[in-house]
Formats: sequence, structure tokens, C-alpha cells
Amino acid sequence: MPLEVGKKAPEFSLFSDERKEVSLKDFLGHNVVLNFFPAAFTGVCTAQLCDARDNMKAYEKLDAKILGISIDTPFALIKFKAENNYNFLLLADFNKTVIKKYGLVLKDFVFGMHGVSKRAVVVIDKKGIVRYFQVTDKPGDMPDLKKVREVLETM
Repeated sequence: MPLEVGKKAPEFSLFSDERKEVSLKDFLGHNVVLNFFPAAFTGVCTAQLCDARDNMKAYEKLDAKILGISIDTPFALIKFKAENNYNFLLLADFNKTVIKKYGLVLKDFVFGMHGVSKRAVVVIDKKGIVRYFQVTDKPGDMPDLKKVREVLETM
């Protein structure tokens, strides 16, 4: 079932690159941007998350917490975060529970891989309501991250 703007975001708990369990409800009272990406250490995924890193001051002014989510293990995400100096949490959806809840399972990726996350961004308001949702047509396409910041400015 795909996400709907104006509806409550599905709750989840995942382990982070800090090896701690993190739940969406931990961020109630803050705006949240979920950056779903297929796989660590790939070009577009790195660029998507670098954009969040490089615009962190703007997100902080908008009281927005950034979370990156992929099916990578927490161990891979620890290395990915360190290599790119990301200044936000990366969450491991290794069992694919969240990408299934959010309707973001990509059947075919590269090298015969199946079941990674589609590339998507979700903006959730302080009450847990989805305010913006974009899934790219192809995993190599970048979401409109400027639009994410524009949506946050109206909240």
C-alpha cells in the first residue's frame, strides 16, 4: 500500500549506524526527512545523502531531522557514513520491513540484485503526518531535494 500525503506515516524501528535501535516515534515534535536509497557506496546514493549533509544547516533551521534508510547492514552503514562524513543517522532495513510498509521494494536493481529500496524521499511533519512523498522512476534518478526543502519551509 503506497504512502498517502495527509496520512500518518507508518511507524518503524531499525538499528542505526550507531548500533542503537531508532524508532520514527522518537522524532515526534520534529519534522523528519526520510531518504530511502538502494545501496551504500553507489554514486547516486552517495550524492543524495551528500546533499542532505551539505544542507544540514538549512534543515536544522526548519527543525528537520534527516534519516537515511537502506537494506544495507549497520556495519556497512558505519563505514559508508565515516567515508562521507554524514552528519545524520543511517538506518539498516536489512529485513526489508520498512521498505515493504512504505511500498518501496524495487524488484530489479543491478547485478541481479532483487528487493532493494526504491530511491525516495518522505517528509513527515511534527505530528507524524506525511506531507511530501517522491519516488524516482529509476534508481539512477535523483529525487527533487530542493522541493523537499521548499515543502519544509511551508510547514
